[in-house]
Parts: sequence; C-alpha cells; structure tokens
Amino acid sequence: MKGTIKRILPIKGFGFINKTDEKRDIYFHWSTTLDDFYYLKEGDEVEFDIEKTDKGFQAVNVTSIF
Repeated sequence: MKGTIKRILPIKGFGFINKTDEKRDIYFHWSTTLDDFYYLKEGDEVEFDIEKTDKGFQAVNVTSIF
C-alpha cells in the first residue's frame, strides 16, 4: 500500500500514515520501519504492509518512496 506520513512523534517512536486510498490513518511504530525511523518526516510518501495486532491494525515494513 501507499500513503503519506501525516504525523510523526520521534521522541515517542511512532507516527501515523494517511493511506492514499482511504480517509483513515494507520499507526506505525519505529521498529516496523525498513528505513531509519529518524530520517522519516511528515509529508514523506511511503509504502507499507498492514498487519493485525492485538491492539488493532498497524503499518509494517514502512519504507520511503524516493
């Protein structure tokens, strides 16, 4: 899937991605990024997979689109 980083909280180690094909945002954690989390910034376009966890859905394998 593709989307744009809507909000990122580097101190807390997570953020939210606005999915291109939907209106809702999806959570992602620094440990699920393939790029260095601290180089990601709001507005970056990313590709990712979605995984169901015990807390709901989250983005995994998050990587920047250059």
